[in-house]
Amino acid sequence: MSRVVVKVGGAVASSSAGAVLDLAADRSEVVVVHGAGPQISDEMRRLGIPVEFVGGRRVTTAAGLEVVRSSFASVNAELCAEIGETAVGLFGDEIGLRARHVTELGLVGDPLPSRPQAIEDALAAGLIPVVAPLAEGPLNVNADEAASALAVGLGAERILFLTDVPGLILADSVVTSIDADAAESLLDDGSLDGGIVPKLRAAVTAAKRGVQAEIGETAVLS
Repeated sequence: MSRVVVKVGGAVASSSAGAVLDLAADRSEVVVVHGAGPQISDEMRRLGIPVEFVGGRRVTTAAGLEVVRSSFASVNAELCAEIGETAVGLFGDEIGLRARHVTELGLVGDPLPSRPQAIEDALAAGLIPVVAPLAEGPLNVNADEAASALAVGLGAERILFLTDVPGLILADSVVTSIDADAAESLLDDGSLDGGIVPKLRAAVTAAKRGVQAEIGETAVLS
């Protein structure tokens, strides 16, 4: 039985359950990691909390972290309800997702490869863990990076990034495949910006550690 980590963006959380269930029906052990980017930003603006990103990661104050947690809780519950009775909601900081504190971004962590026992227990019971990407601290961690760290730590064969864009777009065309070194060069030379940056960086990290990575229609090769 193969093991697959699926990262679901907050913008597509409510429409991604079908893809997750299709993977589970294909005799895969599926771990879902979700974001809540749009929901967090909307709520922070409503409360007058500045919305700031550096390199695709959200600068997070103590007040911002409260919004992050509540937004994750809402998306997690919604996604679990869409997936159905086999879904079990988990918060990363409660199950041992580890991270290095990135102090210049506030309460933000750089997630480390982790193998939480709660995820292993859920998979062994035939369940689908749905993980909110907070790390011990607690620290806010980018959901793409959290998914990559869990894929490596759990020994997954594949990591899939479900998003509202078709994949890596260069010269107005979707790239069907790119090797990790070429992708890393694009990241390092500043050719890319926006939300694709953490997704591609997370995919490169996973691919270089032996996990087959796909962002929409783009495969990132080791």
